Amino acid sequence: SIGVEEFTEDGTLVVRVELAGVDPDKDIEVSVEDDVLHIGAERREEEKTEERNYVRRELRYGSFHRDLPLPKGSTQADVKASYKDGILEVRVPAPAETSTPAPVKIPIEV
Repeated sequence: SIGVEEFTEDGTLVVRVELAGVDPDKDIEVSVEDDVLHIGAERREEEKTEERNYVRRELRYGSFHRDLPLPKGSTQADVKASYKDGILEVRVPAPAETSTPAPVKIPIEV
């Protein structure tokens, strides 16, 4: 099974997926559509067993898909993805709070 960690760190959504042995260029896809972050990955493992008279190859396929709502107000440009030591890490910082302007007093004509 594919290990997944999902947490918020200092207002940043962090998703870590254990994906050892994949090619990040070919096997991992991170995209954003309609305020939803899509993470998809395919893992192919080949196991070769040699016994006296035959060689047995076993292919195991694993796929992973996760859809997460983006923090409110964040855009595709905010999404950062990296792959290191078999771990895909996707970070989405929550946008800075937009301060609401102070109410403006409207003069009342008399």
